[in-house]
Amino acid sequence: MKEKHTIILTVMNRVGILARISGLLAQRGFNIESVIGALTEDPDVYKITLVLYESERAIEQVTKQLNKLIDTIKVIDISHKNNYIIREYIIIKVKVNQNTRSDVIELIDVFKAKPLDISQTHIITELSGNVRKVDRFIDLMKPYGVSNYVRSGEFAMTEFNNENK
Repeated sequence: MKEKHTIILTVMNRVGILARISGLLAQRGFNIESVIGALTEDPDVYKITLVLYESERAIEQVTKQLNKLIDTIKVIDISHKNNYIIREYIIIKVKVNQNTRSDVIELIDVFKAKPLDISQTHIITELSGNVRKVDRFIDLMKPYGVSNYVRSGEFAMTEFNNENK
């Protein structure tokens, strides 16, 4: 049965590393639901968070293959564990008018989002939180008219200093 899996990769910051990872997954027929990559506190180390919908067996295969890449330092499947935090970030543009502006601002306040730009015709706001929170925010904004939005995809961090715990 396919389930959502979150994999955190720690790799050396080398040209083409993300292309090699996505190529490896594509060759094996895996679809990446979300991918986020960024430098860490060490500029030579890159952290990548992958979200895949696959079976437990397929994820075991993926993690073994990812561990074989030359630049891989560590691969952790944090799925189904309680010792991690997952967040997502969104910037969303919502249509407003005199009648709806206060309702939209109230929702922004309830969700503890931050307005970035306000005009006569729209409000652009940012929000970070767990995926369910972001999904609910979008759903509640849709009746007002969502012009567009950009989501970061999921990123994660273990609660422990030592990710092997």
